[in-house]
Amino acid sequence: MATNTESTQHLEVPKKRKRKLPTEVSIFLVLIGIALLFEVLGWAIRGDSFLMNPRRLLIMILQVSIIGIIAIGVTQVIITGGIDLSSGSVLALTAMVTASFAQQSDYLRAVYPALTDLPWVLPLLAGLLVGALAGLVNGALIAFAMIPPFIATLGMMVSARGMARAYTDGQPVSMLTDQFTWIGSGANPVIIFLAVAVFFHIALKYTRYGKYTYAIGANPQAARVSGINVRRHLVLVYSIAGLLAGLAGVVAAARAGTGQAGMGMMYELDAIAAAVIGGTSLAGGVGRIAGTVIGAMILGVMLSGFTFLGVDAYYQDIIKGAIIVAAVVVDQYRQRKRNKTT
Repeated sequence: MATNTESTQHLEVPKKRKRKLPTEVSIFLVLIGIALLFEVLGWAIRGDSFLMNPRRLLIMILQVSIIGIIAIGVTQVIITGGIDLSSGSVLALTAMVTASFAQQSDYLRAVYPALTDLPWVLPLLAGLLVGALAGLVNGALIAFAMIPPFIATLGMMVSARGMARAYTDGQPVSMLTDQFTWIGSGANPVIIFLAVAVFFHIALKYTRYGKYTYAIGANPQAARVSGINVRRHLVLVYSIAGLLAGLAGVVAAARAGTGQAGMGMMYELDAIAAAVIGGTSLAGGVGRIAGTVIGAMILGVMLSGFTFLGVDAYYQDIIKGAIIVAAVVVDQYRQRKRNKTT
């Protein structure tokens, strides 16, 4: 009996694993912390509340919506192990084309005088088509011409911006119909953003499309061997990213009531930042739409908070760049830790 007792005493008791918070919860806590920090600084520096101003919060959420729509598409591209630098320029091109089909008939300088006062659906479809075509070209160059995503989308970024300027010789497209501008009025951009986020959250988590996307990002060769048509799926993912950039262009034009070639400047970097801050790994195979939504909110809170405190725009860019670098460093750390455990 003694030997049995001694042997049981030497048995190793399995250690309880620490339960880790989901990545999205951790990022959400960061969002709350940043918001509370600006609230405290607001009272200390300006003697005013940052969070208790409904108008400021509404403007912040509206700004986040357009970048967030782009970021949802960019997130899917990054999950496949790629990158998309063209989304801001595609937004500008889409805004120009969309606005040209949404002008009023009593405007004497309409781009297409015979195509004025069109139902809002037609400009919307035109914008989505332009965005999808841009994404299709990106995907085809990457999947079939084997051009690195950075180079292919960089070329599209420059080309789309140039096409946006050439479309009307640099002139803005104005005098849009009330029916079309309704798309960007009130809380509609936020509703569109959240609807897109829910749709692609479900698509990535519960459909074959999502499984293929993660599989390609985790190991393209293994995905190919398992029977996934990697090239076709990459074209699809980049086309969807272009489509969402086009949708963002439609919303931006409707909200501003005009289309301008300078729209969406640097939005592609904000979208990438939102995805990375939200936990999407630049190495591919990891990322969730919920995290990207929170990441976009963090960027929005920071931009609004710095403006509220009167921080110069140049310093805002410096701080934003530092945060992006910090997010990448954290991503690299998580990636090394994940590789060690596997």
